[in-house]
Amino acid sequence: FEDEFHRDLRHDRPFTLSMANSGPNTNGSQFFITYAKHPHLDGKYTIFGRVIGGLDTLDKMERAPVGPKDRPVEPITILGVDILANPIAEAQR
Repeated sequence: FEDEFHRDLRHDRPFTLSMANSGPNTNGSQFFITYAKHPHLDGKYTIFGRVIGGLDTLDKMERAPVGPKDRPVEPITILGVDILANPIAEAQR
């Protein structure tokens, strides 16, 4: 299926949740959270949401030691999430 982009959703702030892919229509499922603005990602990666809570946990993740290719030395696993808002509905307002 085609990639899904919403023109009003941008990588214009920290804590944006997106899905990476290997190219158009590849439908991969590697998710990432931004820690800054990244406008160069707009139209390339699908935005799924914004992190609005647990920022202390994200700060710890950002400070985790990294090795080659900026990958964490120890695996970081997200065990659960709470969905508190719908950014797509908010963008359509």
